Amino acid sequence: MSEHKIAMVGTPCEIMAASKLQHYTDSPIDVKLGLFCMENFSYKYFVNLLKEYDLKMDDIEKFQIEKGFVFLLLKTKETVRIPLSEAKRIIRKNCNICVELTSETSDISIGSIGSEDGWSTLIIRTEKGEEIVDGAIEQKFIEVKDFSDSQFKLLNKIAQSKISKNLEDIEEREFLARPVLYQRQKSDDSIMGEISGANFMDLRSNVIDVGACVLCGACEYACPEGLITIDDTKPRMKGECPEDCHACFAVCPRTFIPEDLRNDNSKPIGDFMKVLTVKSLKHTQGQDGSIVTTLIDYLLTNDIVTEALIVDKEDHLAWKPYAKLTSAIDEVVKSGGTKYSVCPVFKPLRNLKEESLENIEGEAD
Repeated sequence: MSEHKIAMVGTPCEIMAASKLQHYTDSPIDVKLGLFCMENFSYKYFVNLLKEYDLKMDDIEKFQIEKGFVFLLLKTKETVRIPLSEAKRIIRKNCNICVELTSETSDISIGSIGSEDGWSTLIIRTEKGEEIVDGAIEQKFIEVKDFSDSQFKLLNKIAQSKISKNLEDIEEREFLARPVLYQRQKSDDSIMGEISGANFMDLRSNVIDVGACVLCGACEYACPEGLITIDDTKPRMKGECPEDCHACFAVCPRTFIPEDLRNDNSKPIGDFMKVLTVKSLKHTQGQDGSIVTTLIDYLLTNDIVTEALIVDKEDHLAWKPYAKLTSAIDEVVKSGGTKYSVCPVFKPLRNLKEESLENIEGEAD
């Protein structure tokens, strides 16, 4: 898959999984665009919640979460408000142990917190990210303004609030003897020792069965034998792990985190080079000023990446998310907007790997 250079869009847990894939495998992911994320909802339970309001997913034109409410803009142009306190009961369990708001291991993080309407907050974290942003400015894909002290304080305050609340949830879980592995402060040597003795059974007992799985699909992608499958509920294995294979346990974002990727909970938004407020000069669809769409447009237009790994909505099932690889900017534009529920984002990479293996086998024949 060396000919593929993929830009990925993901939430903090998905970006962590991508970072672990880069750390432990030969990953085709080249650019990581991370989203701000407080939590995600169960699609199934969201459908049930809407029934209480005599609504269906198909009635909704756009979602927005702000100021303590889930705002539903309906296709009739009406707006329905659901108190976030009420929507909390449909939050996925794993979100309650996440202490990242801003996708700290991405190249560029994007969200709306701190910026005015029509603008996005953008955090540059790596030299690669800085090159991308500088290029997008030079080619007039985006315009930028300085992020003010008051905006920065608000972003830090909200990020710290998430850390503090969810650290309490982590402490409560561990009191009940449910280990939260990804928060363990272990050396890389110690982590490798743990990984060398672990397989899917350990992943299941420490992550999946205790409600810590983020449903990203990194385990499915990394499994060299294709034994793991993941659907809307949780990863499952058919067969037995090969001896001395630990790939699924290594790449999961909820198992031990290498030292250079580990969150520092004393830094609410993690390490960064620069924080800006940004507006698209190319696109108006989607949320957060369409900056994600615009940056992907810049990356594809300039052949910096070959494809983008994005999340779109199913045509036959309203707001049901699914992941896909594309090099077509019109498909990227179509996928714009937050879905507020998750899907196995790495599944297209698994398909890509299988196609590459088939091509290699075909050439050998």
